[in-house]
Amino acid sequence: MATPEATNEPDRPRSWWRRYRWFILTVGVALATVGLLALLTNIMERQQEALDPFYRVTELTDTTTNPAVWGENFPVQYDLYRRTVDQVRTRYGGSEALPRQPTVLDPREEVSTSRLVDDPRLREFWAGYAFAEDFREERGHAYMFIDQMYTERQRVAQQPGTCLNCHASTYTVYKELGDGDIMEGFERMNQLPYQEAAAMAEHPVSCIDCHDPETMQLRITRPAFIHGMRTLKATQGVEDYDVNVDASRHEMRTYVCAQCHVEYYFEGPEKRLVYPWQKGLQADSILAYYEETGFSDWQHATSGTRSLKAQHPEFEMYSQGIHAQNGVTCSDCHMPYTRVGAMKVSDHWVRSPLLNVNNACQTCHKASEEELLTRAHTIQSRTYQMRNTAIDAVLELTKAIAAAIEADAENPRIATAQAYQRKAQFLTDFVEAENSMGFHADQEAMRVLGEAINYARIGQVAIYGGPLPPTAPALTPAPPQTVTPAAD
Repeated sequence: MATPEATNEPDRPRSWWRRYRWFILTVGVALATVGLLALLTNIMERQQEALDPFYRVTELTDTTTNPAVWGENFPVQYDLYRRTVDQVRTRYGGSEALPRQPTVLDPREEVSTSRLVDDPRLREFWAGYAFAEDFREERGHAYMFIDQMYTERQRVAQQPGTCLNCHASTYTVYKELGDGDIMEGFERMNQLPYQEAAAMAEHPVSCIDCHDPETMQLRITRPAFIHGMRTLKATQGVEDYDVNVDASRHEMRTYVCAQCHVEYYFEGPEKRLVYPWQKGLQADSILAYYEETGFSDWQHATSGTRSLKAQHPEFEMYSQGIHAQNGVTCSDCHMPYTRVGAMKVSDHWVRSPLLNVNNACQTCHKASEEELLTRAHTIQSRTYQMRNTAIDAVLELTKAIAAAIEADAENPRIATAQAYQRKAQFLTDFVEAENSMGFHADQEAMRVLGEAINYARIGQVAIYGGPLPPTAPALTPAPPQTVTPAAD
């Protein structure tokens, strides 16, 4: 027979559980309930954040230019926007901050890298033009106004108010000059001396230049782009195109950037800003338009050739590339979406994707950062090598023309060689001035540089008396307009 101790031993844990089980279960249920309520509260808070993605702290109107005021309602975006003061150099762009001694004429304490120091050939390439005096790496949007205001190009060339279109927050300036009509204000600002126009602006590109203050929808505020898109769409059979009405939101994520990142010229004595898209966006099409109109930016100091200076044709080059063909916008790469709490916002830092590979590239490309950087650098390095060959070819032709003029200024082949130099120089400069070093459309960049090298070599054949190709085009340019150097 079992002892009492042995009989009672198994009952001890069972008795303990019976005594405390309801307390344990109650505490467990209470803890689970609290946890579930906390989770639901957090979800509701995040959902509310997503429903109301900004704080209505202050009223924004169609005259609120100061981005800091917008920042009261959009602190996340404003904080990112302020980071455009950062200066980081990539392999083929960007710039470290270089210290300088401020002067009365130029109060800047820092400047960016001089492209003319990095590549002295550019002084010869643009000989006689303001860019041969001062051309620096572009800094972030925070510097776009001050750097343009104090560039040495302002000293050597009297620039018009037209230059302000892409270097400052000009929407309210247009409205003020045009009595509320930005189109009329645009026409008037173009004709002002630069310093007079600049005195009317306060900020670099600001929130109001891309967003409607009532709806926050993207919008186009640059009349030159509105006219340019109407012209371009007309070549495609679309009449009376209004970019602010007819463009989709997806397209606007490119167009708000393309307002300024384009090739342009100043038309007539009014210095009217025009985007030369009458024949299309390709470099050849733009060149054909300039040939037809006879427009020139300046006369080359070495060869006497009436030459063309490309500006910053990022939109035109991007439009020929694989990303554009697949519906990838400028904002997708330069302002990729980022998460802040429950909010998904566009990154207003606006920087090179090569400095933000994770958000800018790996969203679509499932490869390591190292591999993606290697791919990009390979494209850029090959473009850079071809760019160097093209610049050398243009300079060799330029010197050959100068020597021919010195030997016999009446040589009839000089005009033909100059016409080829004009073409070769513009196509080379189209890639040089475009700020992706070929990445936006690598095959197109190589094609354009190949055409430039070919024109330069044909020009050399012409000047040295060799037979010209049977398909050589008629290249005698029309008389040039009276022009003012562009601002970049």
